[in-house]
Amino acid sequence: MSAMTASDSTQTAGGRTTGGERNAFAGIDRTGKLIYGFLRRIPTWVLWLIVIVWSLPAGSLFVNSFRTRDAQRDSGWWESFYEGGWTLSNYTEVLGAEQSGGLARALINSFAIAIPATVIPVAIAAMAAYAFAWMKFRGREWLFIGLVSLLALPNQVALIPLLQLYSGGAHWTIPGTEFTLTLFPDFDLAGQAIAVWLTHTAFALPFAVFLLHNYISSLPGELFEAARIDGANHVTIFWRLVVPLSVPALAAFTIFQFLWTWNDYLVAITMIGGNGEAWPATIRIASMAGEFGVREHVLSAGAFIQAGVPLIVFFALQRFFVRGLLAGSVKS
Repeated sequence: MSAMTASDSTQTAGGRTTGGERNAFAGIDRTGKLIYGFLRRIPTWVLWLIVIVWSLPAGSLFVNSFRTRDAQRDSGWWESFYEGGWTLSNYTEVLGAEQSGGLARALINSFAIAIPATVIPVAIAAMAAYAFAWMKFRGREWLFIGLVSLLALPNQVALIPLLQLYSGGAHWTIPGTEFTLTLFPDFDLAGQAIAVWLTHTAFALPFAVFLLHNYISSLPGELFEAARIDGANHVTIFWRLVVPLSVPALAAFTIFQFLWTWNDYLVAITMIGGNGEAWPATIRIASMAGEFGVREHVLSAGAFIQAGVPLIVFFALQRFFVRGLLAGSVKS
């Protein structure tokens, strides 16, 4: 018995775990089962309570968006339920043209940025993902590795170089000569919405290609072989097979990309700068408080107007979003 115990407490030549290691793993496993069992036994009302507490800040902002400036400063938001004094003046003031340009124009600018910055990278990434997955060409692996490596590049470090590129172009003087080669012409894009959605397109492409490539490469190869036997070329295969079969993945990334571009502030303020006519909603809302914060009472109303569009998009495309998340997890 003692020999057996000593044998169990030492590692055998086959690489099996020792008795002490097995006891340690067993203890960790028991602890995990206890925690898992405790979490499963949490009553539903506790979870709903957590949801309510988590939603209180957003709910208070929503209530304050219907209260006047004096009411917001003099009493808590919960007192409005029995004091009354509800008003729509904050929303009419935010959407009105007299409010430093109004939020209505800024929402149009947000659409002018978000729609191209969503459609263009999705279209390019879908074609590139198909090429990387099912087309044979020299240097394919290295090109894909280089593209995916761009995910490690922080977007913030590229903003100023891109702004310089948009405002002055890119030029290179050949050493030892006076000849200057124009690599990128000066299109004078700085301060315009096109600079913002071009930047979003460039930032989105590496992740979009990576995501869609993983999905498209998992499609059955027999479909493509049968299409080639029938005489279909790559264009026909892409539009007739890949696009219809990739709708869940395309829709999922479309939602993500639209939300990112719609809620963006940093790229927009960097590329547009002081051109107030091209400001999207995020910049306009940030400027609504005024120079000394005397109009802070309209911020909550502007924030909920701006947040309404992503909510509509998400709930309208929710079924595609869920299908995109579950794509490939269940075999048909």
